[in-house]
Amino acid sequence: MGFEDSIMQTIEYVKETLGNLDRSKLQLLALSSAGVGAVLCYLAWKQSPKTIPIGDGWWGAGEKPLTEDETIHKFVVKTSVEEIEDLNRRIDQTRFTEPLEDSRFNYGFNSNYLRRVVSYWRHQFDWEKQVKVINQYPHFKTKIEGIDVHFVHVRPVQKAGQTVLPLLMVHGWPGSFYEFYKIIPLLTKTDSDVVFEIICPSIPGYGYSEAPHKKGFNTLEAARIFHKLMERLGFPEFYVQGGDWGAFITSNMAQMKPECVRGLHLNMVIARTDSLGQLLSLVIGRYLPFLVGFTKEDVRRLYPYMEKNIFDILRETGYLHIQATKPDTAGCGLNDSPVGLAAYILEKFSSWTDLGNRDLEDGGLERKFSLDDLLTNVMIYWTTCSIIPSMRFYKENLKKDFKTRVDRVTSMYVPTGLAAFPDELLHCPRAWAGARFTDVRSFTYMPRGGHFAAFEEPQLMAEDIIQFVEKVESKGSK
Repeated sequence: MGFEDSIMQTIEYVKETLGNLDRSKLQLLALSSAGVGAVLCYLAWKQSPKTIPIGDGWWGAGEKPLTEDETIHKFVVKTSVEEIEDLNRRIDQTRFTEPLEDSRFNYGFNSNYLRRVVSYWRHQFDWEKQVKVINQYPHFKTKIEGIDVHFVHVRPVQKAGQTVLPLLMVHGWPGSFYEFYKIIPLLTKTDSDVVFEIICPSIPGYGYSEAPHKKGFNTLEAARIFHKLMERLGFPEFYVQGGDWGAFITSNMAQMKPECVRGLHLNMVIARTDSLGQLLSLVIGRYLPFLVGFTKEDVRRLYPYMEKNIFDILRETGYLHIQATKPDTAGCGLNDSPVGLAAYILEKFSSWTDLGNRDLEDGGLERKFSLDDLLTNVMIYWTTCSIIPSMRFYKENLKKDFKTRVDRVTSMYVPTGLAAFPDELLHCPRAWAGARFTDVRSFTYMPRGGHFAAFEEPQLMAEDIIQFVEKVESKGSK
């Protein structure tokens, strides 16, 4: 008898036992269970930490000086003829390997389609034009804990009666601040009672933010640095939004200084699934979803569980094991070959947008994105030589058991909005999310979209952020 059969037999036994009890005994059992549950929940809540340590750090080269320049400087992205000529020379020297017949994107980035992308990159893509697109919003840098932190800062078009609210938006890997370029105008000019002042930083080691010079820089360190950034900008309270690593960083910010975070909005939700209750819910939920708080949509997205949550994840996380162990080794080739870098990055924008794209000859890349936008993101990595430090972020975060880290065992107490996109790599039901996020004001089953939500579906994402913030502001965030 398998584990699942044992559970089903147990469920049938419990149903039979309960069926033999009279009404008064059932009521007493229900009240007793509720009382015990309430006491246990209260004790767990009382004993659990409400915040995580903020700490401090120094990531610059050499020893920490006595003082640090806190000036905020304007920054302009630039390019040069030499930079473009070097890129073209390297592209021209690319050696391609023929793909296997009918392999499509199941073996990675198909080289037949890669040739088309590279031809566009070499002969049609205009980096000088895209630099102007990048510079359409104001860029700045400021030194925090010894490293230059880059950020985009966009002020809103405020209408009469609108409340302006600061919103920090944090990207992940292999993305960049550029992921937010299509959602920024939807948030800085709205018909709502709220409008946003947007701050999009580059995680240190990504894009135009300086890479840490010392070991140990993880999401906790990034969260502290971004708190210092918002404090330096004069925002005592603000909203935060993130996906991928950005979801971890913004969650850490909410855990460190909940008094500063008016609300937390995430488009990637990771909850612990190693508790007995959650394991039981996985078995029961497929057959009796209402008993464990699952909806029909949860069932559709979760099952078959082994295929969607084990096998698909194994197929998509080979990169993670490399980057969490020896990032500098693989990074050497990526930092030297622009075509290798493009294949490595763009393959994620294919499969993580929709796993079904693995069965397409072109990986479905241009269904949601333009080549100009995709190659602009690649160029941010290429021109800054940031692929290796961005990969190191995995090793720094996964050196030890990630599940036992202080932030993973500490709940979130700020108002939270969760946007569950159907093609995200993992689905987290609200019933699970509630164990970690104690004040969920909004949980939305998004109709379409995957991992790069703001890049793929800016309108849907903007609407969900606005409705979440409206709920928080109408009821009060504290």
